[in-house]
Amino acid sequence: MGAAVVGVSADDLEAQRAFAEKNHLTMPLIADVDRAVIDAYGVWGERRRPDGTSTTGIRRMTFIIDRTGVVRKVYPSVAPDGHAAEVIDDLRLMR
Repeated sequence: MGAAVVGVSADDLEAQRAFAEKNHLTMPLIADVDRAVIDAYGVWGERRRPDGTSTTGIRRMTFIIDRTGVVRKVYPSVAPDGHAAEVIDDLRLMR
């Protein structure tokens, strides 16, 4: 579809390498340990755990950014199951 998928995390390179291997990921992962990208996109903040408690950290979000750098769509709360299909459907609509 002409889209690139990139993951961003505050984890260091070694932690990301281990995560990618464990989950068989082939997409590039950005180690944003100083949180420059994370803060620029506003994804650091309060998040809920499955048990209902809250913690501070990266909120799982997806951004569709066009070739000119314009954010076309934001998914503010991402659940992994079914999310890829949702993004693919939206990319098709944006063509």
